[in-house]
Amino acid sequence: MQINSNQLRYFIHLAFDGTDFHGWQIQQNAKSVQECLDKSLEILFRTSLSTTGCGRTDTGVHARDFYAHFDSENEIDCGPNKIHQLNSILPAGIVVYAIFPVKNEQHSRYDAVSRTYEYSLYNYKNPFLSRFALFYPGNPDISKMNEAAGLLIGKKDFSCFCKSGSDPVNTICEVTEAVWLESANGFVFRISANRFLRNMVRSIVGTLLEIGEGKSNLVDLQNILESRDRSRAGVSVPAKGLSLVKVRYDFFSKNK
Repeated sequence: MQINSNQLRYFIHLAFDGTDFHGWQIQQNAKSVQECLDKSLEILFRTSLSTTGCGRTDTGVHARDFYAHFDSENEIDCGPNKIHQLNSILPAGIVVYAIFPVKNEQHSRYDAVSRTYEYSLYNYKNPFLSRFALFYPGNPDISKMNEAAGLLIGKKDFSCFCKSGSDPVNTICEVTEAVWLESANGFVFRISANRFLRNMVRSIVGTLLEIGEGKSNLVDLQNILESRDRSRAGVSVPAKGLSLVKVRYDFFSKNK
């Protein structure tokens, strides 16, 4: 990774409602969070700035905690007034909490030591939840799903949960947490790992729900993991229930 010592690096802490975006990353003929952020920064600071995100999110996936960085040839004002101005330029679905300087070698993606996602489901009809959670009127066995989730803990090959056609170079991830929790509106699946494959969380949730419904069991899940075959795992649940809720770094204390 080449670093330009003549430039200053800044981190951006932000969040977004992914409903109206085709994910974080810039792409042709589709509205992305990165594109909106870069354009808004250019308007505010009157110079072209290109951000690098802490990861990619799929179309419709949300982020309550997200970091990006950019490099600038000049020192920039990132005080509260500038943050207020930036938020007035950004679309309603994106909010910036802070911009702050970091060391030139610190990287929003490669220096993230862990990421935590949550998938939310609600079991009664509620129009105020439908944007950020999946309506799931069933009554799955959460204890069985938690027993199954325990099989995901550790450093493993998660090829079976990677979207077909992605062909990542590295399919090994180290999962440190995987648990189902009851919530005020239904239940939530929380998973933390050093990295995630494309569509991984949504396919895991779909697979665990099948276990909770009695359609498969722990032996089936173990066989799926060992097969490394995406076609053996459950269907991917819709994107709208998935949120990136925590990104952790070692180099600033608020995330320790």
